[in-house]
Amino acid sequence: MTDQVSEETTGAAGATAAPSRRAVLGWGGAGLAVGAAAAGGAVAAFGSGSDISPAASAGAAVPFHGEHQAGIASAVQDRLHFAAFDVKTKSRDELVALLKEWTAAARLMTAGLPVGDVFEGAPEAPPTDTGEALGLKPSRLTLTIGFGPGLFAKDRFGLEGKRPEALVDLELFPGDNLDQARSGGDLCVQACADDPQVAVHAIRQLARIGFGRVVVRWSQLGFGKTSSTTPDEQTPRNMMGFKDGTRNISGTDKAALDKHVWVGAGDGSDWLTGGSYLVARRIRMNIEIWDRTPLQEQEDIFGRDKGEGAPVGKSKERDEPFLKAMKPEAHVRLAHPDTNDGATILRRGYSFTDGTDGLGRLDAGLFFLAYQRDVRKGFVPIQRRLAKSDVLNEYIQHVGSAIFAVPPGVRDKDDWWGRSLFA
Repeated sequence: MTDQVSEETTGAAGATAAPSRRAVLGWGGAGLAVGAAAAGGAVAAFGSGSDISPAASAGAAVPFHGEHQAGIASAVQDRLHFAAFDVKTKSRDELVALLKEWTAAARLMTAGLPVGDVFEGAPEAPPTDTGEALGLKPSRLTLTIGFGPGLFAKDRFGLEGKRPEALVDLELFPGDNLDQARSGGDLCVQACADDPQVAVHAIRQLARIGFGRVVVRWSQLGFGKTSSTTPDEQTPRNMMGFKDGTRNISGTDKAALDKHVWVGAGDGSDWLTGGSYLVARRIRMNIEIWDRTPLQEQEDIFGRDKGEGAPVGKSKERDEPFLKAMKPEAHVRLAHPDTNDGATILRRGYSFTDGTDGLGRLDAGLFFLAYQRDVRKGFVPIQRRLAKSDVLNEYIQHVGSAIFAVPPGVRDKDDWWGRSLFA
């Protein structure tokens, strides 16, 4: 949860509103394949999928097709449902078929459409779509897929020669207390939307479609975005009450995205060109201890004041921080690109609260999501420095960890998630 980790970026994709689900229920009976083709045309009408288009209006659809996957540089939505999957099938053909089916379903759901029959069909069979999102708007739903290191293991799917060098096995950083049941995964899907039911519905459908071929390894719900890719909006606050993501990369800053987020043609893995790398970390906050910490100490820990969010010695949030005015162990100072040889990442984190831990303490914190062009030059060096010296470590603990290679976007109705990898 660095300040660069409070100090990074993303972009906005926009579109006009999609037809309501009720308006298309008459399409039922055509099934997933026909529905996908119809949605392909519907989504094409919404826009080109450019990562630097304006933010979609409330309830509207974000274009699914584009050079890059939506949900990275897109304007950050209010809600998250993130799921990591283990692949159970041993058949490469079955895995490819699943990715094609998931892509078809994603086209439909991001356009605000059901994935198939809901009220029609044989009464003795379950409906194709579970139905809890019927009548709801697309709510800027984006679905972003990633491939974990395990997918490239020898003797699995013939992909061992295509594992990117930057898809490293993350080291165990000092202070980590990782729960393996909340870490790793062969595949991940990040569902972001302004309506939590829309995001949950999307993951539920993909899990249902994948039954027998994949199984959910772990998942995380998130609310209250902790980073923004639209700098003109008010900076959100994290569960500690501090503004987070002040210097996040703007989703409209193509130069910064090309430099720090998108994998380039010469980066060593041609199939991943136009994609990115995602690090997901579940960071538990010791809320009760933090809540008894004096205000001045809290501000010294972060290196910003709690009200305005201004750096130490400055009056406005977006004033350029004078790092030497902060304590050496201040979070902002340690996370800043100037302290890390320019290392820069794009954040899309969310707050979470998952009840209590059985001892009356809130199980709450930050679900940290960071996209970058090369993890070895982004998250890893930043986290090494933070894990070693950040005084904020007294109040947080990393309890879940995963890394994924995120393929480029789906270009058209004939394309599908991971096509460049399996070609």
